[in-house]
Amino acid sequence: MAEHAEHAAYPVGLRLSGRRVVVLGGGQVAQRRLPSLVAAGADVLLISPSAKPSVEAMADTGEIRWERRRYEPGDLADAWYALISTDDPEANTAASQEAEDRRVWCVRSDDAEAATAWTPATGRSEGVTVAVLTGRDPRRSAAVRDAIVEGLRDGTLAAPHHRARATGVALVGGGPGDPDLITVRGRRLLAEADVVIADRLGPRDLLAELPPHVEVIDAAKIPYGRFMAQEAINNALIEHARAGKTVVRLKGGDPYVFGRGMEELQALAEAGIPCTVVPGISSSISVPSAVGVPVTHRGVAQEFTVVSGHVAPDDERSTVDWSALARLRGTVVVLMGVENSGAIAATLIAHGRGADTPVAVVQEGTTAAQRRVDATLGTLGETVRAEGIRPPAVIVIGDVVAVNPAP
Repeated sequence: MAEHAEHAAYPVGLRLSGRRVVVLGGGQVAQRRLPSLVAAGADVLLISPSAKPSVEAMADTGEIRWERRRYEPGDLADAWYALISTDDPEANTAASQEAEDRRVWCVRSDDAEAATAWTPATGRSEGVTVAVLTGRDPRRSAAVRDAIVEGLRDGTLAAPHHRARATGVALVGGGPGDPDLITVRGRRLLAEADVVIADRLGPRDLLAELPPHVEVIDAAKIPYGRFMAQEAINNALIEHARAGKTVVRLKGGDPYVFGRGMEELQALAEAGIPCTVVPGISSSISVPSAVGVPVTHRGVAQEFTVVSGHVAPDDERSTVDWSALARLRGTVVVLMGVENSGAIAATLIAHGRGADTPVAVVQEGTTAAQRRVDATLGTLGETVRAEGIRPPAVIVIGDVVAVNPAP
């Protein structure tokens, strides 16, 4: 084998479904390699006097066949592929020679140069198998593999489908604003999109990473005509999906936390458009966390409640039970409440919440423009006006605001 060592290995994907594979040795190498062989559908025969508990469990469940003995000449008959990993060098050499004689591709864990095949560092992401070979440097192979798989998973390595690509809509929660806080799945779907319909509160920096061919539509600028704003957005999603495009509806936070995601899903379902919902990190918990405020803390708050403040407490459209909310002892998180912050505070105080209750207002949380302003419930409205707080901002009300990071 040594005379061929200077030549690069020829990469190939083995289709082992239903084909005999012989594994010699039930130790750590077998423990690592057997799951992939089973996943490939191989007919695996393990030959080894003993085996790791996880390998033994695979035999107990019928995933592999196990003969509890040492290697014997003839064991590789009718095999398509062999993995030799015993702790007996003489047995390994003999088995390797048998593989050569029978023209069975053979991997040796103890002597790569004596093998006729090498196992690449492999990883998988959404139907893509990545296999990396760097000759005699397995650690480098693993590092390259990890970098590629991570890029595919988080969307930083664009690899769009070109055959049989599924079209439809993905409602993606983009998180509170920091582009690093979108989920891995959400970022990958963005990288595969033809059209992105984005909210103003979505992570805008992600849009700059999109390829030039992607059409980016600002949801706030969709012409409404005779439609309401949400109805117009629903129609735009349907129109582009029906045109055979892969559409991402990029929303701030989570699609179902005051995001009207269910309305969009219902409209798409009625139109027969397939839809995937990707949860996002809600600003109700992430933004307080970003400024050091835990929404719960042992001995301080055992509950937290998230409410919308986009309509005032005395507005007939409000469905929040403010009197009940005021009686709770836990944390209250108000989203979209900047304009009505004074009225909200006054209502909570009127129903029994202490005017000295600590409050933190966080503007543009998790972004470079993040700003925290502290107040009390009694001074909230005045502080918001004096500090020029503008949306988007999260209001956190409760004793957790005063929890000091120092023990």
